[in-house]
Amino acid sequence: MNDNRLANRVFYFEESQTLEMAKKARELSAQGVKVINLSLGEPDFATPKHIIDAAKKAMDNGFTKYTPVAGFADLRQAISEKFLLENGLHYAPEQIVVSTGAKHSVMNTILALINPGDEVIVPTPFWVSYSEMIKLSSGVPVFVKSNFENNYKSPAADFEAAITSRTKMFLFSSPCNPSGSVYTKQELKEIADVFAKYPDIYIVSDEIYEHINFVSKHESIGQFESIADRVITVNGVSKAFAMTGWRIGYIGAPLFIAKACEKLQGQFTSGANSIAQKASLAAITGYMEPTKQMASEFLKRRNLLLKRFEEIPEVKTNVPDGAFYLFPDFSYYIGKTLKGIQIHSTRELCYYMLNEAHVSMVSGEAFGNPECIRISYSVNESDLNYAMNRIIAALHS
Repeated sequence: MNDNRLANRVFYFEESQTLEMAKKARELSAQGVKVINLSLGEPDFATPKHIIDAAKKAMDNGFTKYTPVAGFADLRQAISEKFLLENGLHYAPEQIVVSTGAKHSVMNTILALINPGDEVIVPTPFWVSYSEMIKLSSGVPVFVKSNFENNYKSPAADFEAAITSRTKMFLFSSPCNPSGSVYTKQELKEIADVFAKYPDIYIVSDEIYEHINFVSKHESIGQFESIADRVITVNGVSKAFAMTGWRIGYIGAPLFIAKACEKLQGQFTSGANSIAQKASLAAITGYMEPTKQMASEFLKRRNLLLKRFEEIPEVKTNVPDGAFYLFPDFSYYIGKTLKGIQIHSTRELCYYMLNEAHVSMVSGEAFGNPECIRISYSVNESDLNYAMNRIIAALHS
């Protein structure tokens, strides 16, 4: 798209490759082709019944009007208590802003803090929208590369080496989308110790996959006092409670940042959906058994995929500790010819897989690691096995 009738900002950033691949998969499905979609980060589980019941009750009780811009008071109180009890983070209710999804929360935060030319350090791999959000705010993403060899986690010294006089923010996720890597408490402390030396840099910690963690208790970087007053913690209900369509995310932030995000949101979307907020209150304050069952099922699927990838020794795969993605290194196939088609990139390999194997995946180009491909295992085991059979057959061609 290149149309001079449009504002320049439309050309500052790229279309989301995850949404692009999902769209192409739907188009192929509409033609009657059985496509296994491993491109979207969406749990395939139903929203738990007690949450749906809370939404119905909210409608019956008349919660169908405009909401406060920063969110209902009872929800903000519940989020404040959740942060303290589960994460050891001290955010008062007035430091909470509820938004239309965690993506909205991240965008609010970037717009509130980043001026033109400000640099944002982003470890790779990163969620596709981080870099484009930074560009949209006229900031400059500065990527710190990690790879298969270091389990897609950069050491703290690499982040310090990336700091310049223009650095304003450090933005990362743990558990990570797309690698599934999880930073340990010690690793987070080492990162915190670096940024403690630079009081003008803010840390944005995206913890949306907090409850899909296969190894240990989730750790938040905001727990460290040396940087706690500069940490913005992003979370939401989409992943942990299978509530992607409800569109509720939130931040805990220093008060002046929370107020700035509230001001911005007041001119963009106003308050988030009233019924979804009441459902989210039930999710955050309710029992966690459905979430634990969902995480257990994701672990089984992860192990299934790791086992199946042993059948493709040319592909290197780490063992993800959280989220619901595999991020294998497919660099062996770059430059190879499959059924007369030369593969120049993992993006071309993904298109080949969609057309030949009828499996939709997303190139690592979108996540900062072009040698990799993101595979979402948010489908049932039968479909995963079917997809792997097709992938293996297509590669062995």
